Amino acid sequence: MSEARIKPPKSLLRLVGRAIVDYDMIRDGDRILLGVSGGKDSLSLLAILRHLQTYAPVRFELGVITVDPEIPGFDPAPLKAYYGDLGIPWLYEQQPIMEQAKAHMDGDSFCAYCARMKRGIMYRLCRREGYGVLALGQHLDDLAESLLMSLFHGGQLRTMKAHYRNDAGDIRIIRPLAYCRERQTAAFAEAAGLPVVPDSCPACFTMPSRREHMKALLAREEAEHPHLFANILRAIRPLLTEGAPP
Repeated sequence: MSEARIKPPKSLLRLVGRAIVDYDMIRDGDRILLGVSGGKDSLSLLAILRHLQTYAPVRFELGVITVDPEIPGFDPAPLKAYYGDLGIPWLYEQQPIMEQAKAHMDGDSFCAYCARMKRGIMYRLCRREGYGVLALGQHLDDLAESLLMSLFHGGQLRTMKAHYRNDAGDIRIIRPLAYCRERQTAAFAEAAGLPVVPDSCPACFTMPSRREHMKALLAREEAEHPHLFANILRAIRPLLTEGAPP
């Protein structure tokens, strides 16, 4: 597929552009490394950021990284040719995260353990390759699910932040899809024929997931209350800006 065909819809571009401005995510001269699992969300964000590069008032560089957790069924090989066609730098790192989780996971969900391990790998490669910004593909549905998980199971009012610095203070983390719905990225990925890797995390389908439970709960509530996610976004805005980097 030629890159010219992969043009994100205005609805997605508008929401991503608004989030970038609202949270000062992208600054002139930024070198951004985008975490791409091969799922619909990260591949959609890649197409969106590539498109923004063509007309954004600030100039930024973009590379991608895929962390392979060596889970049976996950094959990111098709992505290599895709990134080659785009002419974009691609970093690839393998680590047996599932096997490590069996040995070291203590009182944590596999998804949380995997995310934490992947984040450490991405920080390391950002430093090694000179990227000061790490972009992640979580969307509003993810933020809402995290909010409920924090409330129900952690007794805290927390969710994923839109823009923050890591503990070491040397890398900024951004989530440009913070205002977007999962159904929007799914529709775009299908319409654009993005090379989505099937079951980008097969373990999520075989291990109990609190997140899946929250997703189902939110879906039931939204069926009765169409403005549910707009209300959630309005409520969590202070959490998204909490501790925003200078």
